[in-house]
Amino acid sequence: MSISIKRVYAAAAPQDGFRVLVDRLWPRGISKVKASLGVWLKEIGPSTELRQWFGHDPSRFEEFAERYRAELDGNPAVDELRGIIAEHETVTLLYGAKDAEHNQAVVLRDYLADHTA
Repeated sequence: MSISIKRVYAAAAPQDGFRVLVDRLWPRGISKVKASLGVWLKEIGPSTELRQWFGHDPSRFEEFAERYRAELDGNPAVDELRGIIAEHETVTLLYGAKDAEHNQAVVLRDYLADHTA
Protein backbone atom coordinates (compact mmCIF):
# COMPACT_ATOMS: atom_id res chain seq x y z
CA MET A 1 0.00 0.00 0.00
CA SER A 2 1.32 3.41 -0.97
CA ILE A 3 -0.26 6.78 -0.15
CA SER A 4 1.14 9.89 -1.75
CA ILE A 5 0.00 13.47 -2.08
CA LYS A 6 -0.01 15.73 -5.11
CA ARG A 7 -1.38 19.06 -6.18
CA VAL A 8 -4.49 18.54 -8.31
CA TYR A 9 -3.14 21.05 -10.85
CA ALA A 10 -0.11 18.81 -11.60
CA ALA A 11 -0.53 16.45 -14.52
CA ALA A 12 -1.90 13.01 -13.76
CA ALA A 13 0.64 10.22 -14.06
CA PRO A 14 0.32 6.41 -14.12
CA GLN A 15 2.28 6.14 -10.85
CA ASP A 16 -0.49 8.16 -9.11
CA GLY A 17 -2.66 5.07 -8.98
CA PHE A 18 -6.18 5.85 -7.74
CA ARG A 19 -6.58 9.63 -7.39
CA VAL A 20 -8.72 11.03 -4.54
CA LEU A 21 -9.49 14.74 -4.25
CA VAL A 22 -9.59 15.57 -0.52
CA ASP A 23 -10.65 19.24 -0.74
CA ARG A 24 -14.11 20.25 0.45
CA LEU A 25 -14.31 22.79 -2.40
CA TRP A 26 -13.74 22.04 -6.07
CA PRO A 27 -10.42 23.63 -7.17
CA ARG A 28 -10.77 26.68 -9.38
CA GLY A 29 -10.01 26.46 -13.06
CA ILE A 30 -9.70 22.71 -13.38
CA SER A 31 -12.13 20.50 -15.23
CA LYS A 32 -13.27 17.17 -13.91
CA VAL A 33 -11.70 15.52 -16.95
CA LYS A 34 -8.31 17.20 -16.40
CA ALA A 35 -8.40 16.31 -12.69
CA SER A 36 -8.51 12.64 -13.70
CA LEU A 37 -10.12 11.62 -10.42
CA GLY A 38 -11.12 8.28 -9.11
CA VAL A 39 -13.32 10.00 -6.54
CA TRP A 40 -13.93 13.37 -4.91
CA LEU A 41 -14.19 12.69 -1.19
CA LYS A 42 -15.13 16.21 -0.10
CA GLU A 43 -16.50 15.08 3.28
CA ILE A 44 -12.96 14.26 4.42
CA GLY A 45 -11.75 17.83 4.00
CA PRO A 46 -11.51 20.14 7.01
CA SER A 47 -14.70 21.87 8.10
CA THR A 48 -15.49 25.22 6.53
CA GLU A 49 -14.87 26.95 9.86
CA LEU A 50 -11.45 25.33 10.29
CA ARG A 51 -10.45 25.94 6.67
CA GLN A 52 -11.38 29.61 6.91
CA TRP A 53 -9.61 30.02 10.26
CA PHE A 54 -6.42 28.45 8.86
CA GLY A 55 -6.44 30.55 5.69
CA HIS A 56 -3.28 28.72 4.52
CA ASP A 57 -1.21 30.70 7.05
CA PRO A 58 1.93 28.59 7.73
CA SER A 59 2.19 30.07 11.23
CA ARG A 60 -1.17 28.43 12.05
CA PHE A 61 -0.34 25.06 10.49
CA GLU A 62 0.60 23.25 13.69
CA GLU A 63 -2.68 24.19 15.39
CA PHE A 64 -4.59 23.57 12.17
CA ALA A 65 -3.13 20.04 12.00
CA GLU A 66 -4.12 19.37 15.61
CA ARG A 67 -7.69 20.60 15.05
CA TYR A 68 -8.05 18.76 11.74
CA ARG A 69 -6.83 15.50 13.28
CA ALA A 70 -9.51 15.93 15.98
CA GLU A 71 -12.13 16.37 13.24
CA LEU A 72 -10.86 13.26 11.47
CA ASP A 73 -11.25 11.21 14.67
CA GLY A 74 -15.03 11.56 14.37
CA ASN A 75 -15.38 11.66 10.59
CA PRO A 76 -17.03 8.62 8.92
CA ALA A 77 -15.35 9.57 5.62
CA VAL A 78 -12.08 8.29 7.11
CA ASP A 79 -13.46 4.74 7.00
CA GLU A 80 -14.56 5.30 3.42
CA LEU A 81 -11.05 6.44 2.51
CA ARG A 82 -9.53 3.45 4.31
CA GLY A 83 -11.74 1.20 2.18
CA ILE A 84 -10.52 2.93 -0.98
CA ILE A 85 -6.92 2.52 0.15
CA ALA A 86 -7.48 -1.18 0.88
CA GLU A 87 -8.80 -1.69 -2.68
CA HIS A 88 -5.86 -0.01 -4.46
CA GLU A 89 -2.14 -0.62 -4.37
CA THR A 90 -1.39 3.08 -4.82
CA VAL A 91 -3.55 6.04 -3.80
CA THR A 92 -2.74 9.70 -4.37
CA LEU A 93 -4.47 12.31 -2.23
CA LEU A 94 -5.04 15.44 -4.31
CA TYR A 95 -5.25 18.98 -2.92
CA GLY A 96 -5.63 22.41 -4.47
CA ALA A 97 -3.49 24.55 -2.15
CA LYS A 98 -0.34 26.20 -3.52
CA ASP A 99 1.71 25.33 -0.42
CA ALA A 100 2.94 21.74 -0.69
CA GLU A 101 4.02 21.55 2.96
CA HIS A 102 1.12 23.25 4.77
CA ASN A 103 -2.17 21.74 3.59
CA GLN A 104 -4.77 19.22 4.70
CA ALA A 105 -3.48 16.42 2.46
CA VAL A 106 -0.20 16.41 4.41
CA VAL A 107 -2.11 16.11 7.68
CA LEU A 108 -4.44 13.45 6.26
CA ARG A 109 -1.60 11.31 4.88
CA ASP A 110 0.19 11.42 8.25
CA TYR A 111 -3.06 10.75 10.11
CA LEU A 112 -3.70 7.66 8.01
CA ALA A 113 -0.14 6.42 8.60
CA ASP A 114 -0.55 6.90 12.36
CA HIS A 115 -3.99 5.24 12.47
CA THR A 116 -3.53 2.22 10.26
CA ALA A 117 -3.20 -1.22 11.77
